[in-house]
Amino acid sequence: MTFERVCALSEIADDEATAVTVDGQDVALARHGDEVFAVENTCSHAAVPLSEGEVSDCTLECWLHGSRFDLRTGKPIGLPATEPVATFPIEIRGDDVYVDTETTLNGVTPQ
Repeated sequence: MTFERVCALSEIADDEATAVTVDGQDVALARHGDEVFAVENTCSHAAVPLSEGEVSDCTLECWLHGSRFDLRTGKPIGLPATEPVATFPIEIRGDDVYVDTETTLNGVTPQ
């Protein structure tokens, strides 16, 4: 695994998503309480940035058509999306957030 620092933890507001690029891969970071998640920043249904959607209850909602994705697994939990998005390993080191895009946690290949 190769982790790359992407931002400070304090730069990610609770229940919000933010876009970062890690080694050429667009990633949406989302924070829910004490947990931070990294998912592919492209909706599997409409190919729009998920980071522009809303975060609640460990899900990220696509702003265009309302598909919801579980931040832990990348699985869609609301139509119209039927395919998961890639999820990436994340580490918090002090106030720094690190993401590894060489490996996916759910086996999904990023678009």
